[in-house]
Amino acid sequence: MSSDQQQRSGPVRRDPGQWGTLPDCKRVLVVIHSTVYGRRLQDLLPVFRADLRVSVQFTVAPHAFNSGVEAVLADLGGTALPWEEACRTRFDLILTAGSQGMEQLTGPVVRLPHGAGHIKLSRPQDTADRTVGGFGRRYLTWQGKVVPVAFAVAHDEDLAAVARWCPEALPITEVVGDASYDRIALGLGQRGAHRAALGLREDERLVLVSSTWGLGSAFNRLDSLLPRLLTELPGYRVALLVHPNVWAGHGAWQVRSWLADALGDRIVLVPPQHDWRPVLIAADFVIGDHGSVTLYGTMTDAPILISRYPFRSVNQDSPGAQLARTAPALSPSRPLAEQLDYAAERYRAADYRKIAARISSRPGSFNQGIRELLYRVLELGEPAHRPQTEPLALPEPLVHRGPR
Repeated sequence: MSSDQQQRSGPVRRDPGQWGTLPDCKRVLVVIHSTVYGRRLQDLLPVFRADLRVSVQFTVAPHAFNSGVEAVLADLGGTALPWEEACRTRFDLILTAGSQGMEQLTGPVVRLPHGAGHIKLSRPQDTADRTVGGFGRRYLTWQGKVVPVAFAVAHDEDLAAVARWCPEALPITEVVGDASYDRIALGLGQRGAHRAALGLREDERLVLVSSTWGLGSAFNRLDSLLPRLLTELPGYRVALLVHPNVWAGHGAWQVRSWLADALGDRIVLVPPQHDWRPVLIAADFVIGDHGSVTLYGTMTDAPILISRYPFRSVNQDSPGAQLARTAPALSPSRPLAEQLDYAAERYRAADYRKIAARISSRPGSFNQGIRELLYRVLELGEPAHRPQTEPLALPEPLVHRGPR
């Protein structure tokens, strides 16, 4: 078997240890809890590219939705340590977008949010006082002590969220920007190339239907929307984007099976391993709920319809809540094509630009900000070049894949 075949078949499960060719590197551990967290952290890995002083390893942390993480690691071709071994090893830097298990690791932890816009509140059963997911004490402290040495957030508004929900973490919170914001902004200039790669004709209109996970998600009531997509939008292409936690929680076969009768050449389910950002860039309309994808849609010129919004589960001070107060709400009784036309007619770019500006207060500067932070923690001088935003890879064509 060739080395390329080995990398495609799965991550290398070994630690070179004393046999490593570059044993004196600073050791960085990337902790992946789920596909979403892994893709989030993957965006910052280019800051270590070509630096022979740094060695990056990966581990899969315990999490309810870590099914599918192996595929992320296989794509990266990285060295994967078993969780138990990672917990026994000291690292010079630990990167994580989740909180579960971080207190078990040894080394300075840098935490990032795993979504945009501090939208969702923690579940009622998780804590007596609901906090913004990822920003409360249960996410940043252990036994009364702050665990990370740094919490890298996207916007100045996040400082207020930390001050409210976990004030003891405010001194270690640093605003660095948002990687997805920067990469989408760069990709908007290549919209035509992304549409062509997806297989869209120039005159073909694409509707992106996006759902987060959980009881308040659009997927929870997708059975009422899918038949309408089939019958009411004959002149449109539709891409259905389902949160990776749904795939991880129920399995790929089950998700495709549930949607089988609705899918075909005109309505395509985007696989969780595919990057959602080129599809968002290519879309002419977005129908979404309170997930991050809908919020990122404010960066594009696509009119947005809100399919479902559980206000009691949403931070009312978030840009996501502002979007729900701005965009038209999907009606169950009016024709979809009429509602899309209405959303286009009522669309005011300036209103959505104001919302998009709340995603990142360091536009175009994420790689610079995160590199400064990480190399400070590593106690290394930064490489002598300006970091660049990575262009998004051109997507694979929108092709129907049935249950297997």
